[in-house]
Amino acid sequence: MSKTMDQGPTGPEAATVRQPGLLLTDHHFDVPLDHTAPDGEQITVYAREVIATDKAEKAEKAERAGKAGEAGKAGKADRAGKARRDGLPWLVYLQGGPGFGADRPVGRSGWLDRALEEYRVLLLDQRGTGRSTPANRQTLPLRGTPAEQAEYLAHFRADAIVRDCELIRRRLTGDRPWTVLGQSFGGFCAVTYLSYAPEGLDTALIAGGLPALGSDVHADAVYRAAYPRMVRKSLAHYDRYPGDVSAARRIARHLAAHEEVLPDGTVLTVEAFQQLGILLGTCDGSHRLHYLLEDAFAPTADGPRLNDTFREQVAAVLSRADSPLYTLLHESIYAQDGRATDWSAHRVRAAFPQFDAGRAIAEDRPVLFTGETVHPWMLRTHAALRPLRDTAELLAARTGWGPLYDAERLARNTVPVAAAIYHDDLYVDAAHSLATARAIRGLRTWVTDEYEHDGLRVDGYRVLDRLLRLARDETS
Repeated sequence: MSKTMDQGPTGPEAATVRQPGLLLTDHHFDVPLDHTAPDGEQITVYAREVIATDKAEKAEKAERAGKAGEAGKAGKADRAGKARRDGLPWLVYLQGGPGFGADRPVGRSGWLDRALEEYRVLLLDQRGTGRSTPANRQTLPLRGTPAEQAEYLAHFRADAIVRDCELIRRRLTGDRPWTVLGQSFGGFCAVTYLSYAPEGLDTALIAGGLPALGSDVHADAVYRAAYPRMVRKSLAHYDRYPGDVSAARRIARHLAAHEEVLPDGTVLTVEAFQQLGILLGTCDGSHRLHYLLEDAFAPTADGPRLNDTFREQVAAVLSRADSPLYTLLHESIYAQDGRATDWSAHRVRAAFPQFDAGRAIAEDRPVLFTGETVHPWMLRTHAALRPLRDTAELLAARTGWGPLYDAERLARNTVPVAAAIYHDDLYVDAAHSLATARAIRGLRTWVTDEYEHDGLRVDGYRVLDRLLRLARDETS
């Protein structure tokens, strides 16, 4: 059932609050851990409903008018009934990841501003994230052994997220279909939605999140395509900031000879330093990386060491304290053919020796950065992941992963779908995305190099507006 009070450790909190231009309402839903066993263990999924203040005022007037003559009648408002009366359809937002909670709005801005012009928005904390039942280094040991933890987390993929959405949709809307907006991994979830519950969708909007289908479903193929993009992004960064070539070499040489521990307890190895390349998938990431590299050292009694500002900022980029599922489940989002992922990104990297920083320095080549990859050594170097090392190894070795997409059903799709594909997206291969777009009947694409992977974040109003017009076949 949907709950309107949060019985947290500090006591009940009001379910509805106001921000400038917004009315925010908390919802907590009990859903099955395993949707094939609906009467079994339940977990909680949290979602925040957002409505524009002017739309909420209209709804309240309609509510009062509908209750004329019923003065004194107690009870809470029927949210689904209110949605029908005020005529606002629902849009549910699926965050990227896996392992991140939904956006936390502060007033009207970006894509949310555009959405609120015509929708009642639901910001979903996907299972295990945000205010949903948490899954992290503190809570997972309560599940028992690493094997029991891994079995629990096997229920946290896109198929379960979609089934959560369907339960929530029926409870909120009276079984009316809604629109889904999927960013990155949220777009993967949207394609799963189109595969297994298209009756729940009025429209699907996807930003930088069309997954590989067919022969490219295994993680190995995904990373074979990803490492060349990492090379291109690294070299493009050095073309923009040539001085960073020597700065990165100096840092890599230092890390090869000295142990540096970040403020959160993470050991900054050369390989971990290279993971700062994850910034290169965002619109401002190259500039942020440059400012990190330009002032990395401080003179000390023991010689040059990484300065505190650099260490603090690097920790903020590399930390997995608030998103351990990003590491634990990342490769499972590509697993569909029964095979284990077996640390795919780590294995595939061996086929790209140009990422060996030591060799690059010896051969007077630039140190290349990596991107959105997970590796077994992270379970030793990253403080927040160390307690979950055995669990991560079991998930990497897990076999029997089932399909997340239904190619035949996608080929018969009747739901309006529009997708933004970023031309040289670091995180999601554009060629794979285009092949998937061709495989989904009726999908309209917007292929652009105006943005990196975070176009919805940096220019959300325009991106969402373009997707809506594409889905509605509006050419002007």
